[in-house]
Amino acid sequence: MLFKKILLRTTLSLLVLSAICLVSGWLWLKQSLPKLDGEIITQSLEAPVLIATDPYGIAVINAESRLDAIRALGFISARDRLFQMDLMRRKNAGRLSEIFGAITVDSDARVRTFDFNAVAKLALLKLPKAHLAYLQAYAEGVNNYLAQAKHLAFEFTLLNYRPEAWKPEDSLLIVLGMYDMLTSGSEEEERMLSIMEKALPNDVFAFLTPDTDIYTDSLYPNDPSWRPIQKIPTANLSKTLAPDLKQALTLEHTFKDRDLVLGSNAWAVAGTKTKDGRALLANDMHLGLSVPNIWYRAELNYSNTHVAGVVLPGTPLIIAGSNEQISWGVTNLTGDFLDLVTLEINPSDPEKYKAGQAWLRFGRRKELILVKDKPPVELDIKTTLWGPVSPQQLLEKPVAIHWTALDADAVNIGMADLEQTQTLASAIAVAHAVGGPQLNALFADANGNIAWTILGKLPNRVGLDGATSRSWADTDAIGWQGYVAEHEIPKVLNPAEGILVSANDRRLGKSFPNIIGHQFVPGYRAYRISQRLKEMTELNEWSLFSLQLDTEAEFYAFYHQLALEVLSPKAIENKPELREIRAYLLAWHGNADTSSLGFALLQGFREQLANAVLTPYLASCKQLDKNFQYAWLYVDTPLKMLLTQKITALIPSDQYNDWDSFILAQLEASAIELKTTHKDIQLADLRWGQINHAKIYHPIFGNIPWLGALLNMPEAELAGCGGCIRAAGANFGASERMVISPQHSKDGILQMPTGQSAHPLSQNYQDQQRFWLSGTPMDFLAGKAEHKLTLVPDFKQP
Repeated sequence: MLFKKILLRTTLSLLVLSAICLVSGWLWLKQSLPKLDGEIITQSLEAPVLIATDPYGIAVINAESRLDAIRALGFISARDRLFQMDLMRRKNAGRLSEIFGAITVDSDARVRTFDFNAVAKLALLKLPKAHLAYLQAYAEGVNNYLAQAKHLAFEFTLLNYRPEAWKPEDSLLIVLGMYDMLTSGSEEEERMLSIMEKALPNDVFAFLTPDTDIYTDSLYPNDPSWRPIQKIPTANLSKTLAPDLKQALTLEHTFKDRDLVLGSNAWAVAGTKTKDGRALLANDMHLGLSVPNIWYRAELNYSNTHVAGVVLPGTPLIIAGSNEQISWGVTNLTGDFLDLVTLEINPSDPEKYKAGQAWLRFGRRKELILVKDKPPVELDIKTTLWGPVSPQQLLEKPVAIHWTALDADAVNIGMADLEQTQTLASAIAVAHAVGGPQLNALFADANGNIAWTILGKLPNRVGLDGATSRSWADTDAIGWQGYVAEHEIPKVLNPAEGILVSANDRRLGKSFPNIIGHQFVPGYRAYRISQRLKEMTELNEWSLFSLQLDTEAEFYAFYHQLALEVLSPKAIENKPELREIRAYLLAWHGNADTSSLGFALLQGFREQLANAVLTPYLASCKQLDKNFQYAWLYVDTPLKMLLTQKITALIPSDQYNDWDSFILAQLEASAIELKTTHKDIQLADLRWGQINHAKIYHPIFGNIPWLGALLNMPEAELAGCGGCIRAAGANFGASERMVISPQHSKDGILQMPTGQSAHPLSQNYQDQQRFWLSGTPMDFLAGKAEHKLTLVPDFKQP
């Protein structure tokens, strides 16, 4: 009895203590909620600015001038997203270790090698006066918020630091961060291809690395790819085949499936296709998802301009939006804008490398990384006339990194000029002058016209295609000769069919003289979008938004049929486990909805096949470099050819007498893995939604149990898949969905995950998440104002 009383008292004490901690924590968090009504006196403003905020935290900025509108945008961006902005700034400056310690030293060292700080500072000096003024105004707005904020976001308190004042070049660091995220993958691609080129026969290398697929070919039949597969190179494939499948698969991580790729959908419909002559633009950008979302919704009114869309926090740039005359959206070009230059080292002096007829001495740059609670880390970085020397050799040779992101002439905020662009011709001209990550840009105008072009600088390569690393020592014969001239950048205006589609697919083949990439995203999404647009009888905002939610997965039909063929009556006779698999696959209805049965097995089966079929051909690559990974976006092209022709000499293992028994074994292995992972659910009942869950976390504290419960978005079943129009993975998917027609903004649609605010106690922390999950549209424009805040100039300032 005494023990029970002690236990009861102890439990009550703990409950009271927990309640006190919770209340204290709640009060502490609450004090950092921002002021949304009334007046705030700020410096730098030329005139008062009214900020009207709707129930979803979407602000409408009303200013007399563009500079004041930008100052207000900087102010509210910092108010709602300051930690996110500072984190991106620190990451791209290589200064994360100052607050996180040794765990982020490798990340900082990588960025310091690139020296984004120097690129941003030099790019700032090259900006036109107007653009420099925009960045200065934005920095003033951020710093106005910092000056008056008594309590900052909770992350600053937990990490025990206060952010530094915002500088104009910090916004360029954010741009460079996007450059890094969208284009730096070319380095790993070039390393992979360079190893494959050396390890494999030429025809095998070409067979495993095509630059097209059946869907892309059907979209652009008159513009063939650079490297189409003509036939299976049976003789040399047989020679490279590892002798035993089991032995080959012990080469861990040789194959990497890339079903979730940073990319996007965008399409434009001309007025000739709609009932009232309006042109329509749809855009959903596929990125990694975290809390808060990467984009920030904003609406600006100044002078004669009204513009709305999604802003990249830390910059004054509306990445996708509309100004009533022009609407714009973008997708990742997924090209190759980085080369690894193999360096020829002077055998008599390892501190020199060859360039032309001379031996040049390496430049040296010291970088000091400050590390919290640890001694600083000093880097000794070598530099060349082509760029910094990578800390990682390639095929036992040093390589320099030559990348558009490291050229200050290829970094700017030219996209800001779209805000006041009035015509399609001027919008295309703006796109061609933009410096930043290379993107497909789609436009629609108020007169029913549509256009596509490329945004960002395209390397003009001479003497190489950029696929594999080469020596550039012969500077006259090989390298980059500047960039493709603006007037030579391809564009399409008002095509006869009245639609333009970009889904990160290969839009340019041999018709364009410059090879801008080697692997793009397979053409299925673009194909599916194009087919649906041609079939639709009603083209409007609602029908285009519905298409963004399409989960049809026809590209898995090949693997579905392949599986059913090997599950023949003879094969499944007296085998209940195979009958179970067959029944499960027959239940698939062709989509990746949350209710879909069979799709989970198909996805695992495809990946299992790719690994089992192709890994044995790559053993020599793994032996050449233990870090080698084969990750090719067009992997299905060679894989389907092998699985269709079923050449006996190319069966991946001598354990099997024929391809069908090999394929059946992979199907069984996939089913076993699926059932093992989900032991509590019968295979017949396993829905796609039970596997594909949205897990959108806070990037720093999301994995801490009690903090994660407060900060993360609630987990939920998620429709869509990596290759679907509705691209979706646990923490990946449409970072926004927009459908807009110029001069019809009231009919427009714009939604995004999470919410406007990064404050967990704000009503706008996750209030847009439910719309995003369910696929329910939200208005493009802000709703009725719930709060009104006026930023008032400090007329007492000198």
